Amino acid sequence: MRTFLFTGLFFSVIGCIPLQAQTNDSIKTQKLSEVEVSAQIKPSASRSTTPLQVIDNTEIERIGILSVSDAVRRFSGVTVKDYGGIGGMKTVSIRGMGAQHTAVSYDGVTMSNVQSGQIDISRFSLDNVSMITLSIGQSDNIFQPARSYASAGLLEIATANPVFTNKPYNINTQIKTGSYGLFNPTIYFARRVNGKFSVSLNSGWERADGRYKFLFKNAGQTEERKRRNSDVDIWRTELNLYGNMGKGGELRFKANYFDSERGLPGSVIFYRDDNDEKVWNKDLFTQLFYKNKLNDKLDVKGQLKFSRNYYKYTSITNNVTGGIQEDRNTQYEYYASAGILYKPLRYISLSLFEDVFQNRLNSNFAEVDKPERLSSLSAFSAQFSNKKLTITGSLLATYANESVKGGKSPDDKKKITPSISLSYLPFNETNIRIRASYKKIFRAPTFNDLYYIRLGNINLKPEYATQYNAGATWTEKLSETFDFVSISLDGYKNKVDNKIVPFPTMDIFKMRNYGKVDMSGLDLNARVHATISSEIAMDLSGNYSYQKVIDVTDENSKNYKDQIPYTPRHYGSGAISIENPWVNIAYTVIISGKRYASNQNIPENEIEPYTDHSISLNKTFSIHNNHLRLQLNLTNLANKNYQIIQYYPMPGRSFTLSANYNF
Repeated sequence: MRTFLFTGLFFSVIGCIPLQAQTNDSIKTQKLSEVEVSAQIKPSASRSTTPLQVIDNTEIERIGILSVSDAVRRFSGVTVKDYGGIGGMKTVSIRGMGAQHTAVSYDGVTMSNVQSGQIDISRFSLDNVSMITLSIGQSDNIFQPARSYASAGLLEIATANPVFTNKPYNINTQIKTGSYGLFNPTIYFARRVNGKFSVSLNSGWERADGRYKFLFKNAGQTEERKRRNSDVDIWRTELNLYGNMGKGGELRFKANYFDSERGLPGSVIFYRDDNDEKVWNKDLFTQLFYKNKLNDKLDVKGQLKFSRNYYKYTSITNNVTGGIQEDRNTQYEYYASAGILYKPLRYISLSLFEDVFQNRLNSNFAEVDKPERLSSLSAFSAQFSNKKLTITGSLLATYANESVKGGKSPDDKKKITPSISLSYLPFNETNIRIRASYKKIFRAPTFNDLYYIRLGNINLKPEYATQYNAGATWTEKLSETFDFVSISLDGYKNKVDNKIVPFPTMDIFKMRNYGKVDMSGLDLNARVHATISSEIAMDLSGNYSYQKVIDVTDENSKNYKDQIPYTPRHYGSGAISIENPWVNIAYTVIISGKRYASNQNIPENEIEPYTDHSISLNKTFSIHNNHLRLQLNLTNLANKNYQIIQYYPMPGRSFTLSANYNF
């Protein structure tokens, strides 16, 4: 039914538009309608005091990126854990610090998962995304909520505001199809209500069976199998209200609903490659954003958010008796943020933000009933910025109180953590900038760490993370042909203390503050844009990361100073795209060195390196002042079932074909 509904809607809309070329009388004078332009400012990575990487919609389309996780994999210093298959979870770790230390924000509001502390970025679609930004350390944007100060890094996903040209509405329809039963129709509709307000609705359905072939090696035998239980059925719907409140004033309301049923493909071990685990998500959140410029020196900002995340997991525990394990939980969050930005002098800015939020978990697998956490974050920041020098400093005060309906609750948590960073242009004749930064933060234990049956430990202390970074950036226009060249190089030294790990006690495991991890490495990013002729342009980009992330918990242990699991020492990616009047083409490659599946770096735990090659072709046609964009993606050209997580083979060669019509 869903297939017929979306397909019929898409082609009925297309069918209403004549496809013959439109002939205009070039002699008659025509009055042009007012054009409204709405675009987000792309932050400057070269001027940033901390490592900053940005992919905007132009680059997403140019190199043919298909998902948020594909975009993030092209950032340096990042490890994306991918459990394989269409429905496998995808989490982001920055410089080996763990996914719990990476915050993810969506249109300026930080997402939350108090149960596990990890955000699955596969829940986000690239439809209507205008920009993806990754900042490591503390961002130079001091006019943001206190919650964005509380992590080692921040992944920001921003959607596009509606743009109206010669008509008060905008409609975009898209259909994607491809390998493994992929069918993904979406529709976007935006309309100007009056001179101040506009609305948009974005809705899409995605389904796939995920049954891809893979080769499995067992001792001296190799056999071909087909991945099972990797199907997905996902609905995404988002409603937005945009308000123009005058000079510097902005009001936005968002309601987002995510409904999915996914099969978890499970690990492939010996003669078993099937899995009976299923996951259901029904997530709803609403958020209200307000910003206004009161005068030349004072800006205000406020946010409200409510979220309800429902999660159900089922697994057949005994195939003979039909025993079923079922875990259910519902998370609630109530969030409020308010802040001011004050500019007393030309080069000096001050900001103060207060965030208050309450988290609650209803679960059938926690040892206690309905744990609640009330948190308060206060962030004070100061910044000096002129043409040559930028210095940013902040203090974050955190307070958290927990309560449970029955049993003991953890102690309150109180801490003040600092950060400071600078960027300096030593010579006016060059665009070489040097930068350095320091940040200290802590991560409170998740509800799973504290309350999970038999594993939880309410006496856990927070994890403390310390970050040091030093680097340089260079941007230049070398000639009329090579009109943009950018290079950045950063070295870092980080550490995590009181790391929360499962630790054996008697006959069971308990979460303990036991681990210590040291991290050091280099991140290199480079980009060159060349205008070959008036109709042909080439863009070349690449990044490389060296990560030495070692366990220094116990010098007497067998894994002392071994690389931590699933973090490669060497990682990189590259892309080249050529825009021309015929067919735009892009080639990308992702290269990862060997990793280890467990704490001990021994051959039995080694996961082989991999290389992933992809090609994207796209062409845009103009039809009656409207645009039809066709794109073909060929991924994993070498057809290798490499593994990011051990025993979770990735799909081999596949294709995706999409048609996007905007009118």
